[in-house]
Amino acid sequence: MSLVGGLGGGGGFAGAKSAGDKSLNFPLAETLRMAWADPELRARILFVLGMFAVFTVGVHIPVPIPGVSSEEVYEKIKSIPAFQMLNVFGGGALRRISIFSLGLNPYITASIIMQILQTSLPQWKKEMQEGGEYARKQQNKRTRGLTVLLCLAQGVGFLGMMRQAFPASVTIWVEAMIIAFWTAGAMFMLWLGEQISEKGIGNGVSLMIFAGIILSLPGQAQNLWDGYKGGNVHWWSLIAVLVVFIVATWFIVYFTAAQRRIPIQHMRRQIGTKVVGGQTSYLPLSVNMAGVLPIIFAVSFVGIPFTFGMMLGGNNAVNPNPLGYFLVQLGDFMRPSSGAPVATWLPIPRGVIGSVVYTAMIFLFTYFWTAIQYNVEDISNNLKKGGSFIPGVRPGKQTKDFLDGVISRITVIGASFISVVALLQYIAPALAGIPSNTYISILGGTSLLIIVQVALETMRQIEANLLMKQYGS
Repeated sequence: MSLVGGLGGGGGFAGAKSAGDKSLNFPLAETLRMAWADPELRARILFVLGMFAVFTVGVHIPVPIPGVSSEEVYEKIKSIPAFQMLNVFGGGALRRISIFSLGLNPYITASIIMQILQTSLPQWKKEMQEGGEYARKQQNKRTRGLTVLLCLAQGVGFLGMMRQAFPASVTIWVEAMIIAFWTAGAMFMLWLGEQISEKGIGNGVSLMIFAGIILSLPGQAQNLWDGYKGGNVHWWSLIAVLVVFIVATWFIVYFTAAQRRIPIQHMRRQIGTKVVGGQTSYLPLSVNMAGVLPIIFAVSFVGIPFTFGMMLGGNNAVNPNPLGYFLVQLGDFMRPSSGAPVATWLPIPRGVIGSVVYTAMIFLFTYFWTAIQYNVEDISNNLKKGGSFIPGVRPGKQTKDFLDGVISRITVIGASFISVVALLQYIAPALAGIPSNTYISILGGTSLLIIVQVALETMRQIEANLLMKQYGS
């Protein structure tokens, strides 16, 4: 089960349609109607919904910590930027100090690390190319082992973030118990995702992240409504939020489905008395090749100083740790949502500098991830070995240079698209008149991008199953 396949971009060879094709064959309502009419697909969809129900129950099961109220802890740490995003991904589990508080974040990080290592280490790369199912299982074992280690590390980080809100009765042994519960919960969530991939439909881990974000939406809607009743949010702000959501969703769907299709000509071959080949297909290159992963990288990077500063006590109002205080201030400069002025003599919000840093990180990680995922030399060699070529381009080095140029230009557009979506999360609430202390993730950013991409990918897989059954009959 590949997380990267669920949250990253895509591309591949195609005839009329391909795995890299982002378009849908049928209207959404028609696809759902046909899927529900098919007994096997209906059973798979019901299984996915059942796993979502198990996840929802787990989100509401708190870790038993003596003398600690989750609501009191939430009130003390809700202003931490990283907390709000992690809470959304987990469906509100972190707010409740649930057994699922870590969510699938350790697995996401472990998968990305293993993907980079697999590409960077020749031995692992060769093993995955030639080892088949055995190599895939070995890679999954390594990923799970790294996930457990990251669960422990992230658990320590979360406790460092929450420790200021804990009473003195929470000893190191209680903290060890909390980390054990969180680690077990994260691995159980991973198991649920694997069951969805095996017995349901779609990428299980991606769907679990999707479910967590959807589960957090009622809480965000409630915050908006409470703000309206309290007079902090105007009626026109609610309409503006709805309009921005619809426009942002259309924008993301449009760019997610956008492709550059490079024609591929296959040479004719005579096998006995038959002539095969000679057809034309295409190589689809998605505009958003890297998917949502550059945002995940960038958010993690810009949040590192602030998180470590909080762990070192940099926010202590009485006696702050000097290094911690420096890291907290540095993190505030790197945060796009920061409204504090750069200096008393320069009333520019720090969020302006944070937005520039954030955008630069997104561009950097988009190019980095695209370079890892799309090896133009391998694509060129595979075309040459298969007797295929791009019309008007010589096989070999010229094909490699041509593909390299095309992908570089597409990556600029893709990185710009991701940057706009990522910054929309911070810009849209201000334009809609939403108070800065009201976190609305659905207006853009990682959450909306994941929802749209996972929904489209799942619908494509349902369509593929329906088309296979039609062809089979």
